Amino acid sequence: MDLKSLTLLVEILDAGNLSEAARRLKMTRANVSYHLSQLERSVGMQLVRRTTRRVEPTELGLKLYRHGRSIQDELTAARESVQTLGNTLQGRVRLSVPSGYGHFVMAPWLMAFKRRYPGILLDVLFNNSVDDLVRDEVDIAVRIMSEPPPLLVARELGTIRYYACVSRDYAARHALPRHPDDLREAPLLYAAVIGRPTRLSAYDAQDRKHQVTLEAPAVGSRDYPFLRHAILEGLGLGLLPDYVVREDLARGDMIRVLPEWRLSIYGRSMFMLYMPNRHHPRAIATMIDYLLECARGAACTGAAGPAAHGGSDA
Repeated sequence: MDLKSLTLLVEILDAGNLSEAARRLKMTRANVSYHLSQLERSVGMQLVRRTTRRVEPTELGLKLYRHGRSIQDELTAARESVQTLGNTLQGRVRLSVPSGYGHFVMAPWLMAFKRRYPGILLDVLFNNSVDDLVRDEVDIAVRIMSEPPPLLVARELGTIRYYACVSRDYAARHALPRHPDDLREAPLLYAAVIGRPTRLSAYDAQDRKHQVTLEAPAVGSRDYPFLRHAILEGLGLGLLPDYVVREDLARGDMIRVLPEWRLSIYGRSMFMLYMPNRHHPRAIATMIDYLLECARGAACTGAAGPAAHGGSDA
């Protein structure tokens, strides 16, 4: 096996299918398929599983992919060290962020990053699902979760609190829940996963856990700006992360319900995820360090990260 073979495997898995890999490599699809078969024959094991639409790595294929990607990243980093010596930092970062956290918290960070490093190209995806970083060619993903995937590097950005809240108009017209169990009777607005029960964990002042299984929401969406608007319109009781509704609560446009309870739905921590390469290209390494600074409350834009305003609450 040589570097050329590893590069071929990396390109195939990054592209997601043989046709796209052939286009990127300026080869025919048949030629790409032939060289992949030769590589698999040389190692004596299948490296990718072929479907009608995609190719997915086997366990060995994923290990070899990581070796190949690491080598490519080290070569890229070496070239960048030469090319950018005395010049503006350059490169490309493909970043996947949750829609709500991306808009309400990270947008100012990313604008400031771009002003600081104008030579770096930013490709920002707003996506709430847990991405396959290999398949989607994502360099860095930011996600709320309880436990990060074991095969990725996970850096905690801070803890997340969920708030139950209603508009002032809704509060004037309806009795408000006094216990987490009462949430079952309210028209709820939250990011439900279709076909799956939603379990809300509530912690009292003594940190005792109470769990509630929620019914289907009156309005469900994974787009937090939309759910925030629905709450302000008085359509029901919202269950949203604190960073979405903090300013509305401060202005008095919303009222917090069950304030003596700490609420958690989809996880208590915000994680930054990326592939475990030893040497990242400088643009990606710079973004990783920058986001950690922002989350620690450093003066990225004056905006605080989740750790700065979330405390130990969920």
